[in-house]
Amino acid sequence: MFLRMNQLPGVDNLRNYPAENIKELEELLLSGGSASPDPKRKDFYDLENHERTFFIQISSRTGRVVLLATWLRLDRAVEHMGRAKAGMDCTT
Repeated sequence: MFLRMNQLPGVDNLRNYPAENIKELEELLLSGGSASPDPKRKDFYDLENHERTFFIQISSRTGRVVLLATWLRLDRAVEHMGRAKAGMDCTT
């Protein structure tokens, strides 16, 4: 499913994620992104962009978004690990 908001009523950052993560989420909500609804909880979604997944809840009463968790997508995390390992290789 594609999730996009016409206007942003606000993002609640209860776990104090870095400001750049909140900005990235706000931009994604306004531009739209791939979302998977949680099968067991109404109004909860995994929202993805090219590098990160955001687990959010959208209040059906206020429209506010609550950021519950965020993580690098697995394919991007593997790419980052590969780069880090390549940088650690050394010859003797």
